[in-house]
Amino acid sequence: MEQILIPMERARLLNGQRLEELRSKLRCKIEVLEGNSIVISGDGYDEYNAKNVIQAFGRGFSLATAYKLLLDTYFFKYIDLRDMFRNKNQVKRIKARIIGEEGRSKEYIQQVSETELAIYGDTVSIIGTVEGIGIATIGINALVAGAAHRKAYKLMELARRRADGSNIR
Repeated sequence: MEQILIPMERARLLNGQRLEELRSKLRCKIEVLEGNSIVISGDGYDEYNAKNVIQAFGRGFSLATAYKLLLDTYFFKYIDLRDMFRNKNQVKRIKARIIGEEGRSKEYIQQVSETELAIYGDTVSIIGTVEGIGIATIGINALVAGAAHRKAYKLMELARRRADGSNIR
């Protein structure tokens, strides 16, 4: 049995048909307790998968995207911006840099890295392959460090070419 916490507003969305779909797809008994506590019980492997999917949902992904974690080639990573910045305004500024104007920066990071991003609360979460997560992380880290968007994109594009086996510089 696993017990996890997800943000209250996301836990409220796990009800009725959505909860039944989760139970069926994840092959586990899933209960939403008071507030934001989720209890998962099933066999070990199914519990592990259910925990990953529910945590990804809790970090802002749709269930359809979170279900990708059931595939052996997809993984989940999240970056807690509070670990890097104490000031709420700094966190807000960094989130805005990652999202970009009208979401263009986030979209470009997703496109180049072939990942899905969710910026929720004080976290940035990524679902993708190991290579894709690595590429997205390069771009996110560059933006967090204050690099210009163009520089972050160039670093990601270089990492993408290397991942694809190209020696082009």
